[in-house]
Amino acid sequence: MAKKKTGNLAHRCSNCGYTQAKWLGRCPECGEWNTFEEVTINENYSAAERNLAEKFVKEAHSVPLDAIEANDAVRISTGIAEFDRVLGGGAVKRSAILIGGEPGIGKSTLLLQATSAASSGSVKKVLYVSGEESGGQIRSRADRLNLPLKNIELLCTCRLEDVERVLNKVNPVFVIIDSIQTMYSADAGAVPGTVNQLKLCAHELVSWVKERDSVLFLTAHVTKDGNIAGPKVLEHLVDTVISFERTEDDVRFLRALKNRFGSVDELGIFSMDEGGLKAIDDPSSLFITNRSGSLPAGSAAVPVCEGSRVFMVEIQALTVPAKGAVTRVFSDKIDSARVSRIAAVLEKRIGLQFSDQDIYVNVAGGIRLKEPAADLAIALALYSARANIPAQKEGAYIGELSLAGEIRSVKKLKQRIKTAQSMGFTKVVSPPPSDSETGDINTSQLFKAEDLSSAIKKVFG
Repeated sequence: MAKKKTGNLAHRCSNCGYTQAKWLGRCPECGEWNTFEEVTINENYSAAERNLAEKFVKEAHSVPLDAIEANDAVRISTGIAEFDRVLGGGAVKRSAILIGGEPGIGKSTLLLQATSAASSGSVKKVLYVSGEESGGQIRSRADRLNLPLKNIELLCTCRLEDVERVLNKVNPVFVIIDSIQTMYSADAGAVPGTVNQLKLCAHELVSWVKERDSVLFLTAHVTKDGNIAGPKVLEHLVDTVISFERTEDDVRFLRALKNRFGSVDELGIFSMDEGGLKAIDDPSSLFITNRSGSLPAGSAAVPVCEGSRVFMVEIQALTVPAKGAVTRVFSDKIDSARVSRIAAVLEKRIGLQFSDQDIYVNVAGGIRLKEPAADLAIALALYSARANIPAQKEGAYIGELSLAGEIRSVKKLKQRIKTAQSMGFTKVVSPPPSDSETGDINTSQLFKAEDLSSAIKKVFG
């Protein structure tokens, strides 16, 4: 009889799961420091035992791709329009959705409200698995939010085996796991939250959903950087990854980072109060500061596009003399490298010096901006702050800024101009629109600018 091996020691990264023989200070796969942990590689199987196990594995065969019938995704409404918007029109059957957010942001509240609304409609059976809260806590939250609890089954456990047993018994349409970091299986040890536990539990749950007409929702913790905690394989296992963010004004943003069945450009906006999460259907003026007087220096408005919606956002800038030899850029909601690039273009093309200034840039309302259409508004806000000249209160500014100082056109230019004009902005500065984009807009309120210097002349005289 062959002697069984007891196992070999190795070192595995707790962040991404990369494994190698020796300990390293920095993981070569994900770049994180001090994440290697000593693990034992189980080799307690002989070659004969491995061959015996392989006999029971069903062989896979390839088929011609043109012989496979295409299946359109069947969607189920969550009962919350903003949630459905981010998912691409609703949750797709046989899909897995991962929702990440910081503690207390409202992940459990969102899913409880969604499952309550869905179970009152077309979804006839929901299983809510809680590994963090007791049944009494969840019932108290539901009563406080005045939610109907029909067709909702609750299971308070952290054991994967208990979850699988109840899943096969109840056969729900919606499955909520709150949270995946609390789940553990006896096959991977007794400590939840490890890399092996997350991989095993997530894989088993996703596999169960893929074989049935169900939808799996997983909540996950995040790191201090805002990334979903655990190995990246967790995000590769699921079909949709959603980030839940917040501002200081109790406004919540729901954004898809990955979506196999829809766009990642849509943004769901909620407000949080004692009644739970409330969808904000018309966020057009949510991020604009209402002022009775003139506009202060350093402010500029821009219509931004998130998916199918356009709303106005105010860019705020401040420049002060640097306190040391090295200047700094402080910008949370806009990439600081982008702000530095725009400041460099202003210094080179306009001659306004920023190399001796500390730069502060903020977005009113706390929304994070990534699209290039806000480049012109950022540039004008920086110019206004540095020159201490306020821009026109009724002005809105659209355009992507090149390193040569040119203003380039952006997508959905006509829709942006129409939104700005409908909200009372009577002076819209943008790159020249095409003939097809000037149909329904007021051209008398449109001021065309092809480069940065001409835009500054139109705004500041």
